[in-house]
Amino acid sequence: MRRSVTRAGAVAMLLAALALAAGCGGDDDNGGDDGAAAEEGPITIGAAVDQTDLMQFFDGPALAAAEIQADQINEAGGINGREIEFDVEDTRLEPARTRSVATDLIDGGADVMWVTCDVDWATPSTQQGISAGLLTVAPCIGTDQMGPLRFGDDGRLAFSFGNVAQDEGAALAQLADQEGWTTANVVTDESIAYTQNVCEAFKIRFEELGGEIVADESFTEGDGTVGSVVNRVNGSDADMIAICATTQEDLPAFVSGVRGDGNQTPIAGPWSIDGAFWLPNDPQVANNIYVLTYASVYGDDPNPDVQELIEEMEARAGEPPATGGFVTGAAALQGIVEAIEANDGSTEGAALAETIEGYDGVETVSGPVSFSPELHTAFGREYRVIEIKNGKPRFTGLIEAGEPVTFGG
Repeated sequence: MRRSVTRAGAVAMLLAALALAAGCGGDDDNGGDDGAAAEEGPITIGAAVDQTDLMQFFDGPALAAAEIQADQINEAGGINGREIEFDVEDTRLEPARTRSVATDLIDGGADVMWVTCDVDWATPSTQQGISAGLLTVAPCIGTDQMGPLRFGDDGRLAFSFGNVAQDEGAALAQLADQEGWTTANVVTDESIAYTQNVCEAFKIRFEELGGEIVADESFTEGDGTVGSVVNRVNGSDADMIAICATTQEDLPAFVSGVRGDGNQTPIAGPWSIDGAFWLPNDPQVANNIYVLTYASVYGDDPNPDVQELIEEMEARAGEPPATGGFVTGAAALQGIVEAIEANDGSTEGAALAETIEGYDGVETVSGPVSFSPELHTAFGREYRVIEIKNGKPRFTGLIEAGEPVTFGG
């Protein structure tokens, strides 16, 4: 089993890749033989992931967690006696290579495709997987694009075990309601679909819960306008600031600008601002910040299985994961295994897709996950609430979205 590299420290620049989307395709050839031969030997998951460029810091931790999960399943006897193997190739985020890598994996006998955590970069490999009739899974794409919405009927074979933005934004609004924040300034990084969709879902659910949006600001990472956004936010009084951004330079600049003007209004955001690596060094600046994420990497996650997974990742890689997103890799593998077992060991793509599409609160190490014919990206998890006080992040509770937000149009 080949292992991807996990380097937590540089995760900072990666969430910008969280754009999300995937696949297209059709026929029913999953690269294996028919009959008994298809049910013998290892179950191979062909992973077309980034190991050298921006997405390695998302793909690596998720794949490492999945490989640990696979080792545990194999030690327990595998799936109907068949071990799980990962066949990993580096896409380097080059579209032509991403497509050819997927073709190599399929020709090499992959039973399931595993793709990168950004839908746009994943599209060439997703298209190849779907067209070969394979179940095609991303561990942490976060929009509704990994499925039929983007790829029509053939997109039924594509899924992501990330949290769909309609759920994550709704959970952020539930946090605001729980904290008694009734007015909000909203700040959206428009550089990627994920951050746009999370904030859109937040606004819809926040208003449904009786909240009022006082100011609705936006910037595009690197466009030089974040300072102006800071000035407008500091001039607008609200109970909270909801920010949907990535951990690139504009996020710490925004937080420093807000706090530097003496504004201690609570700042809250989704998984894309998880991690301690991006926080400004001044504890008075890195203060009163709330993050919703998949798991706490600060030694206090309430699930002992998550803690065990973190410890194993640290033992193998020499450092713990930098954000809670790693756990989606283990959850994705659990979801795949559950579907294979439900189909008596078959890896036939359409059958697995039908099973996953029907998941309603299926238990994983990341919590219960659900899918639907409309949403092929996961919803229904309990989110970890991380509160950052005086520069120190800590787990403070769990929160659920309720029903995901429905976007109009």
